Amino acid sequence: MAELTPAVTDPLIWSDQVTPYDQQHFITYARLLDAEAEHADWHDVARIVLRLDPESNPDGARRCWQAHLARAKWIVTTGVKQMVEQSEETD
Repeated sequence: MAELTPAVTDPLIWSDQVTPYDQQHFITYARLLDAEAEHADWHDVARIVLRLDPESNPDGARRCWQAHLARAKWIVTTGVKQMVEQSEETD
């Protein structure tokens, strides 16, 4: 189940399947995509959405933000389709 502010892992472990981590972070992913659509500064997004400190660790915070944003994009393109197909198989 998605949580409002779950802790993020760094590095993000990539999978070709939707993972429990993804399911827990659906809201995080939506917030990242919304922030990108609004052209929000990545520093602010890392601080507010990912709860990271980009001032004390700018490279790490940026890397974590980029990885989670890439995962969010994967979820809305490939991951959702995968979940629908799996759901249809169980019906």
